[in-house]
Amino acid sequence: MVPTPSSPSSFLRYGLSRRFGLRRRLLQGLFICSVTWTIVEVLYIHHRASTMVQVGNRPSHQSERLFIASMHWNNEAILRSHWNDAVIELAKAFGPDNVFVSVFESGSWDDTKGALRELDAGLDRLGVRRNITLSDTTHEDEISARPREGWIDTPRHKKELRRIPYLARLRNLTLQPLEELSQQGITFDKILFLNDVVFTVDDVTTLLGTNDGFYAAACSLDFSKPPLYYDTFALRDSNGDEQVMQKWPYFRSAASRNALLALSPVPVKSCWNGMVAMPVEPFVSTTPLRFRAISDSLALSHLEGSECCLIHADNPLSQQQGVYLNPKVRVGYNPAAYEAVHPTGAWLSLQHVSLALWENRFRRWLTTPLFKKLVVRRRIARWQDDHGDEREPGDFCLINEMQVLVFNGWAHV
Repeated sequence: MVPTPSSPSSFLRYGLSRRFGLRRRLLQGLFICSVTWTIVEVLYIHHRASTMVQVGNRPSHQSERLFIASMHWNNEAILRSHWNDAVIELAKAFGPDNVFVSVFESGSWDDTKGALRELDAGLDRLGVRRNITLSDTTHEDEISARPREGWIDTPRHKKELRRIPYLARLRNLTLQPLEELSQQGITFDKILFLNDVVFTVDDVTTLLGTNDGFYAAACSLDFSKPPLYYDTFALRDSNGDEQVMQKWPYFRSAASRNALLALSPVPVKSCWNGMVAMPVEPFVSTTPLRFRAISDSLALSHLEGSECCLIHADNPLSQQQGVYLNPKVRVGYNPAAYEAVHPTGAWLSLQHVSLALWENRFRRWLTTPLFKKLVVRRRIARWQDDHGDEREPGDFCLINEMQVLVFNGWAHV
């Protein structure tokens, strides 16, 4: 028999005891469910990562014609240790007639020029067409020039050269041969933009096969100090938000995050991240797609956006074909970083997956990008009030920063 309370006070204590007991059992049940779900999810993700083999699928992409574009500044070490050899192997894999290499080097003070001359000689032996420009114009020369477009008054009470217009101009110089070749009737299928990263031929062919080859842009993931990914300036999730954390699984957006958990192509609004493949059509159209910065007048509002994000905002194919980050393709800015994220199973260890999943949840629950976005939107709105005929389609790229060129790199002001 179940004992019954013999007085009102004991009845109240009995009711409270039952209520707290039910709550305790409910909390215990929720805890057990959470732990069980986490274990299943972690084991599933780790199993997929451990059994996933990067397959370059070379036969289907070997016939593709690649225009390879790259900029270099003080990159001698990575060029000589990895990059030059990887480009040579890439040219061999696709065939010398299917590759054009366009490189612009800008005033390095190490022996980057010497390393690129070695690449030039290696490509020449293969019969690969190329344009490797070695410029003696340094950052010091750039910031000593007479102010023109791209220069603004900064909080340091002087007129300074913005970093992004400078970078956009150099990136566009790597595309000049594409325009000239197009006028000659020489065509390509994809443009492959390469940063100063460690990569392999399989990395490239896997990237080209992202989403079965249907995309406006496909990007790798890049690492300098794993487990943190590197290019936070250009990467935006499917909602146009910055990452919620710099470690996997990175994203606030459910669409981006769920695709990443499945190690599938991740829909994003923008990415760059070390290596990018894009169809060539927008770059050779009657109004050719080119890199740009936001206007100087908008930058005066203490806003800036990466040229590598704005290119996706301007690309007419972005809405039609989508921009994707491919988690199967991971490149590194040094050999140690590359090795740390290969193979996939080592990159996503059981411990890292279990902790990172919950860290991502708590960050999404407890933080919001709303206040940062409000600052940007208000500054854009004030700018548009004064410049009614101007619009900025890449508002999701903008952050509350001002970046200028200095003699040894760049600086926030």
